[in-house]
Amino acid sequence: MSESRSLPRKTPRQARSLATVSAIVEAAARILEERGHEGFSTNAVAEKAGVSVGSLYQYFPRKDALIGALILRQTMSLIRDAESAADQPTGQEALSALIAPCVHQQLERPALARLLDYEEARLPLDAETEQVKRRFFELTRDALLRPDMPAQPDIDVAARDVVAIVKGMIDAAGEHGEEDRNGLTLRVKRAVIGYLKAGSDGG
Repeated sequence: MSESRSLPRKTPRQARSLATVSAIVEAAARILEERGHEGFSTNAVAEKAGVSVGSLYQYFPRKDALIGALILRQTMSLIRDAESAADQPTGQEALSALIAPCVHQQLERPALARLLDYEEARLPLDAETEQVKRRFFELTRDALLRPDMPAQPDIDVAARDVVAIVKGMIDAAGEHGEEDRNGLTLRVKRAVIGYLKAGSDGG
């Protein structure tokens, strides 16, 4: 496994190549959802995408590269939605803007989200995915620095803890098959605010 596992073997530039890669990555997602790890193979993905195995190998030399590309697609989609937090007028609203897309992604395709959580823990992250995850941390940190949020003794520690709380609660909800997105969003926000208030009070 290399640090650049999620990068295509060659970089698609033309519209047709970009469409092919997009179809392959979505096919990988559907195979994982439908068949799990046991049924996940390059042959199955190529068939689902409607391309030859040779065409698939032009971009993805092995299954781990396919999974890496899928993880990157999901994290980039999440961060695009989470970027709206930067435009919110208050920390509370920014926090909601960060939590909501996480909940949406986990509950929209729960089987895929759980499988990718496992793969993300198993495989080394490539530099691009690391950068995207770092951006989520920065958005969280900025939200916690808003004037309406409880002051924290160490903002970096607090931001890391908040990210962990959000991820842990949402992952657990996905594992239990929860479907109430609004309810989960409110519970996660309540847990985060409780943590921040305790930290501010020195508790």
